[in-house]
Amino acid sequence: MSESESVEVTGHLMDTGILSRILDDIREYGGDYVIDRFDVGHEAADTSRATITVSAEDDDSLQRLLMRLQTRGVNQVDPGEVGVAPCEQDGVFPDGFYSTTNLVTRIRMGGRWFPVENPEMDCGLIIDFDDDRRPVRVYTLPMADVRSGMNVVVGADGIRVEVPVTEKREGAFGFMESDVSSEKPQAVLVRQVAEGMRDAKAAGKKVLWVGGPGVVHTGAAPAMVALVHAGFVDVLFAGNALATHDIEAALYGTSLGVDLAMGRGVEHGHEHHIRALNTIRKEGSIRAAVESGTLTGGIMHALVTHGREFVLVGSVRDDGPLPDVYTDVIDGQRAMRAKLTDVGFCLMVATMLHSVATGNILPASVPLVCVDINPATVTKLSDRGSSQARGIVTDVGLFLEQLAVELVPGYRS
Repeated sequence: MSESESVEVTGHLMDTGILSRILDDIREYGGDYVIDRFDVGHEAADTSRATITVSAEDDDSLQRLLMRLQTRGVNQVDPGEVGVAPCEQDGVFPDGFYSTTNLVTRIRMGGRWFPVENPEMDCGLIIDFDDDRRPVRVYTLPMADVRSGMNVVVGADGIRVEVPVTEKREGAFGFMESDVSSEKPQAVLVRQVAEGMRDAKAAGKKVLWVGGPGVVHTGAAPAMVALVHAGFVDVLFAGNALATHDIEAALYGTSLGVDLAMGRGVEHGHEHHIRALNTIRKEGSIRAAVESGTLTGGIMHALVTHGREFVLVGSVRDDGPLPDVYTDVIDGQRAMRAKLTDVGFCLMVATMLHSVATGNILPASVPLVCVDINPATVTKLSDRGSSQARGIVTDVGLFLEQLAVELVPGYRS
């Protein structure tokens, strides 16, 4: 191993298993390591600190390893100064570009540290300079949006990240301390999510929801409508399905042809979703259908009447789709990113693909809870890099009913 670098990491390294994952990463990337110092916290609330010398066969391999380790919150002891290279082709980063994390990030240039706007994983870092070659703005940018001539950060030097620290209180049941909760008391988990939402609203932040059609299929739409009325749904990310089946339920009382009150299929019910789509397409948009009196209830009606924002991004399997749906996924990503300003809490319910997509663009500083009956959905977020994600494995319908009871005075299902 001809190239080496001294790195450091601080946090709850033992009980979270983060140190073992760091060492596994080093070996997986073909590197080696020596633990130079390891200070272990004595109490539950104490953090630990490790200093490690990592090595690789050449500088390119070392740089890639250092970038990987930064996803775990590992920084160089002496970060040096950031490297910059011009973009030579639209939609293509220069070789050796720094692959970003969703952690709070700073870059060092000219002896000064500059904060990075909108931290997002799997992007490039762009620097805008003034006439004297001083940074005036540093921000993340997805590959599809990079343009020739932009200044792109290359290598891992001159960059520091900060991992959100979870406070651990000895003997106390902290907020969502385990990655996935399936056997904890349901009432406690609901209360924790409700507290997270209240805290975000008290801080003047928005609550972002990411929803799938299961919200409607399970009969939980009235609970979500009540939460919209109560001010706990500021932004909704979803696909064509949630909105379509919500509108179908409002127009026909069914979801995919199943009577939501009786729990059984109805005659000609299989046509209802496509007829609901046709009705909204005839109106021109969901808002137009609300304003004309055609759509008088449901989640989408509540969002429109309360002036809440929503972004619907479609897929290849969509019927219709609704006129509000982004059918170009890159345009859909841009629309979703534009709604992340001031988001202080995110709740994901009954959707895997939209949950992963949203997790990819959310900063790690935003508390994130994923609720689904399928354990694979709630673990996939963490596997894909959303280290702040916490999961609850339960029935979405029952969970949302309980959440409405917790947050909406006088609510009864």
